[in-house]
Order: sequence, then structure tokens, then C-alpha cells
Amino acid sequence: MTRTFKGPQGRVKHAINGLSLRVERGEMVGLLGPNGAGKTSTAKILMTVLLPTSGKAGILGHDVVRDPQTARRVTGVILGGDAGLYARLTAVDNLLLFADLYGIPYREQKPRIRDLLDMVGLLGNERKRVESFSRGMKQRLHIARGLLHDPDVVILDEPSNGIDPVGARELRALIREQVRDGRSVLLTTHYMFEADELCDRVAVMRDGTKIAEGTPDSLKKQTDGQVVLTVTVSGVGEDHVGRLRALPGVRSVGLTEHGGSQTLDVHSGQETDVTAAVLAELRGLSVIQVSKREPTLEDAYVSLISQDRR
Repeated sequence: MTRTFKGPQGRVKHAINGLSLRVERGEMVGLLGPNGAGKTSTAKILMTVLLPTSGKAGILGHDVVRDPQTARRVTGVILGGDAGLYARLTAVDNLLLFADLYGIPYREQKPRIRDLLDMVGLLGNERKRVESFSRGMKQRLHIARGLLHDPDVVILDEPSNGIDPVGARELRALIREQVRDGRSVLLTTHYMFEADELCDRVAVMRDGTKIAEGTPDSLKKQTDGQVVLTVTVSGVGEDHVGRLRALPGVRSVGLTEHGGSQTLDVHSGQETDVTAAVLAELRGLSVIQVSKREPTLEDAYVSLISQDRR
């Protein structure tokens, strides 16, 4: 599947470039990538909002171009933020409106809405206007709206973006329930731990192209037996990072700022212990904590994106 558009000076650019991806029944697949990688464009094509320039896309065998109405009927879309909700209506009025749009028989609407509000934890707030809801409550209502017509396929576009940790954990539990119920789920997210926890498979995109696909564990193994030395330190500069990257055995170095301190993630092979050499380079700085760990999905993701960029 390919989706092109015209950029500056009329140049043709690829939002999606030859993407091949399949989600099986009862499976959750994560779509990962930096901003502009093509994740949302892929989701929008499956939602029948965009048309592919070439290739095919289908939902349960229904072509999204030739038979968009059927594709929509079997697909639930769960977005983030305020899009898709009417702020001045109550939660229950929002769901009644969408139940009419989905063509749900009138006698089934109220009991189904009550069950969904109970499932997402909004019973007791159903008569409140959505404009008074927190972001987490809106996300719960998005889930209820997306499941109103009992779809077989669910597309989630960054559903936990901006939600507090407790709300995000509860949201992930709700998402897991959809897979246990036999639904197929496509998840786009920037949160690597979320994809690691939820997804059976993940696909990594960059510049519209899929550069890797596999289970979270298989992608972690692509870090080629790396060990990550994590050092929390204060006063690190780019000159320190440059010298650390030049050390024998060091494959990559990441630096994250945390107010008055920084965290260094130094990647090396299992055959080389670089701890002493790293600490020697940081002599004179305030080293707060040193630890070792196995690579995470985020480490694998950064490695894949960096390799592809090179």
C-alpha cells in the first residue's frame, strides 16, 4: 500500500511507501515510528478517511476503497483528545447520537450504552457534559463510542497520549479486554512500554516505510546481545558524550535531561564491560547512580531508527 502527496516545488513525497501489514483475528499489532513516519496516514486509510494512491487495504476482506461502508461497519475507531465527541452534550447523549448514526436498533441502544458506560467506569457521570470531563474520562468515552456497534476490528490512534499514569494503566486494561474478546486491534503509539506490554507484534515505520516487524522480544534480540549501562549524573556535556561514544566496545550513547541531572544510556556488547572506562570519562562529575539492564523495546526501537537514518 502506498500513499503519496505533493511537497514543496511540486515534488512527490511518500506518506506511506509500499507498506505490507496484516493483523490476524484476536491479535494486537502496534505501529511505531517517529512523527511523520506514516502511522496516522495508515490508520486513516483503514478508517476510510484517506485513499491509498496504489495498492490495496481491506478490513476482514472488505476493500476500504470499493466497499467503504461495510469496512466502516466492522471497524471501531478510538481516537484521542476532543475529536469525535460533542463537548456540550452529556456522555449518554453522545452515545445515543452515535448509536443512531451506527443504525443500532432503538430498543438495544440504552441497555448497550449502560453496559459500555459500566465497562469503562463512567456510570455515575453519564449525565455530565463532556466539556467537564478530564482527559482520561474523555478517553474512556472514546472507547465506549468506538465499541458501540460491537466491531470485529478496532483501530486505536495514540489512545493514552496525555493521560496520567493511573488512567493510562486502566486504559491499557480495557484495551487488553478487547483482544481477549477476539477483536483484532491496530494500535499506533509513541509509548514503547505500552507496545511492549500490549502487542503481539509490532511494526516500526520511518519515512513511510516499514523497516522492521516482529514480536517485542524478537526486536529486542536485534540489539545483538547488547547490555545497557545506565548512569544518572549531573553536569554532562556534549564533549563527554562524544568521548563516551569513542570508547572501545561502546555502540551507542543516549542522553536524557531530568532537570538538574542527566541519564546516560551506554550500549555495549555483552563481551565488553565498559563500566570502568565510562566512569573514568565522567571523573570529576557528580555520579548519582550506576546500573546495568537488558535492552528494552525502546532501546531496540532507537537502534532500528538510528540504523535506518544512517
